[in-house]
Amino acid sequence: MKVILHDLDSGYDELLESMCDRVLAADGKYAPCQGCFGCWTKHPAECFMKDKLKQACRIIGHADDLVIITKNLYGEYSPAVKNVLDRSIGTSTPFSTYRGRQMHHTLRYGKHDLWKVIVYGEISDAEKETFRFRAERNAINDGYSRSEVVFLTDLDELEGQL
Repeated sequence: MKVILHDLDSGYDELLESMCDRVLAADGKYAPCQGCFGCWTKHPAECFMKDKLKQACRIIGHADDLVIITKNLYGEYSPAVKNVLDRSIGTSTPFSTYRGRQMHHTLRYGKHDLWKVIVYGEISDAEKETFRFRAERNAINDGYSRSEVVFLTDLDELEGQL
């Protein structure tokens, strides 16, 4: 299953929905993570908050490929995208294991294939390196076998990258 998480405006909805199985719009119409860890322990992979991200853990957890489309913000995800990623911590469990000779949380849904980040907006070389590093670490931590980062100078290039 291919999931796209994005912070684009609704003008891209039709294109994105045609390119994947599920779309998560990081539009800010949800509460931020409260840090209660209920999605880890009390009700695994389900957020207690009754908004559109209640099932985000399960949607992202079942993704073989996760494509994140985000505006550059100093070499990091946009706040809206970061908020969705924070709310998806339940894709793992509170238990630890070794993967790649490093300690990580045990995966609730098993391994995945591709963690792809498509970045738009002005970006420096240093910010590009930060994004590459972040994507690689996120992929390892969330059980993806590979990561990829694409930098767009114009959103007209988006369709060819999905």
